[in-house]
Amino acid sequence: MTPGCGGRGLPACRPPRAAEASRRGADTTLGRMSGERDLRTLLSAMAPERRPGRYVFTTATRLPEAASPVVLIHEPEGITLIMDQDQADRLGLPYEYVAAMITLRVHSSLAAVGLTAAVAGTLAGAGISCNVVAAYFHDHLFVPIDQADLAVHLLRGLAATAT
Repeated sequence: MTPGCGGRGLPACRPPRAAEASRRGADTTLGRMSGERDLRTLLSAMAPERRPGRYVFTTATRLPEAASPVVLIHEPEGITLIMDQDQADRLGLPYEYVAAMITLRVHSSLAAVGLTAAVAGTLAGAGISCNVVAAYFHDHLFVPIDQADLAVHLLRGLAATAT
């Protein structure tokens, strides 16, 4: 109970807005609702955007002190880091795969079905590898740096056919 609320004849306090939003299914941190689930809408509105930079996948047994990865995943074998190539070079971290990052600008629901398959299938059809990271608001694709422009072109074509 919040101090001063509902005690000794005081009226009960209203729950904080975040608690109300939580009961309605909203994200309490930013006050936003869950993302889009309809596949056709997701595809037509995905607006792929190539982010600046060159990204690499690397691994470590612990997070280097000066590291600022875009993605960090703890796995039983170690920590996977996706980070800017220059940062990995400065930290002396090994990598083999240099990628471009493409963000699908549509706010997709984590419960949406088919977006990853449609995107990966389109890129696979052109021989482009695709590593997908789903975040709360958007999906992020990591594709070979030398195929990034073609990947964006193909994804925009996929979006155009979904309308």
